[in-house]
Amino acid sequence: MLDLKSIEKAYKRVEEVAYRTPFSYTPILSEMSGFEVYLKKENLQRTGAFKLRGAFNKIALLAEEGQKGGVVAASAGNHAQGVAFSAKYFGIDATIIMPESTPLTKIQGVKEFGAAVILHGANYDEAYAYAINFAKENHCTFVHPFADDEVMAGQGTIAIEMIEEVKDLDAIVVPVGGGGLISGIACASKSLQNTIKVIGVSAEGAPAMKNSYDAKKPLDTLNVRTIADGIAVRDASPVTLKYILEYVDAFKGVSEDEIASAILFLLERQKVLVEGAGAVGVAALMHGKIDLPKGSKVGIVLSGGNIDVTMLSLIIEKGLMKSARKMKLVVTLVDKPGALHAFTKILSDINANIVQIGYDRTSTNLEFGDAHVLVALETKGAEHQELIRQELKKNGFAFREEQ
Repeated sequence: MLDLKSIEKAYKRVEEVAYRTPFSYTPILSEMSGFEVYLKKENLQRTGAFKLRGAFNKIALLAEEGQKGGVVAASAGNHAQGVAFSAKYFGIDATIIMPESTPLTKIQGVKEFGAAVILHGANYDEAYAYAINFAKENHCTFVHPFADDEVMAGQGTIAIEMIEEVKDLDAIVVPVGGGGLISGIACASKSLQNTIKVIGVSAEGAPAMKNSYDAKKPLDTLNVRTIADGIAVRDASPVTLKYILEYVDAFKGVSEDEIASAILFLLERQKVLVEGAGAVGVAALMHGKIDLPKGSKVGIVLSGGNIDVTMLSLIIEKGLMKSARKMKLVVTLVDKPGALHAFTKILSDINANIVQIGYDRTSTNLEFGDAHVLVALETKGAEHQELIRQELKKNGFAFREEQ
């Protein structure tokens, strides 16, 4: 049973391996939101995410009970690394079933801890079904990523640390996928200080648990699509939903654009790298979805930092475009000597820095005697971009913008 006693026992087990991650006041987010905001940086945790806590607590208990057989887990990555690390710590074999779309960085992270990796299924739920059968066939213990009381107890140790450091917290904002993290945190925080509000945040592209919370019963979804792969869970767990309905005060959803903007904000303004799942709490705060009195002390859990670098580069690129710090143009020139020079001189005169350029005179879409210049520009905001448009029009250049 998940209760404060089990969470306190878990704390004693995990403190020998889990870092007590920083719980830091953030002036920038506080000024933006009107709250007193603190970030619990589980992205700095050993293995890069909070999942180590729950996995270690579960496997430590198995070791205490003398179970030395192999363990199996299904995970998009963070739980996988937690299980792999914990199994190696206790000298137990581990096999991890991961969705075929899992980022390479997470696969490599698991293998580095000595676990075997099997890629199977398009999403977590398909990997999970395969893992259950694999564990039965191979007489191993399946370590569930969230629907397990010992795993949830391990995750709840985060709340103990947060409340010890900021004793008068008014609210804790928690990412939600399968619900194990928020179940543990909510149970611990309500038991230690029942006035704390617990607010869950999920990705709109993976809404199963939010829909279930709103309906007060488990509701599965047909598919998930989100950059927050750590919370991309298709089916709602009745096990965690029970605790969520009992302890959680509010549940919010955030869009893909909101998640991406939070990742970029944390990287650029807070010097903190998080994955999509780790950014949803900040996304909810930044976009006015946290309904609390002004001045409230709010703790936000940054659940993990294992983001795929390819995804990160895409988020940065789109963020630069949306914030008017980059623009892409396709400009039509007369294909004659000096035309390109005249175009680039205009850009130089208005301080638009060229970061990429291409010249096309052979496209079938061109009129005879014309050429296309594809150019990416580093710009200084919306006013600067408008100046570029005006100067090009004034000098007779036809162009279109690309996103």
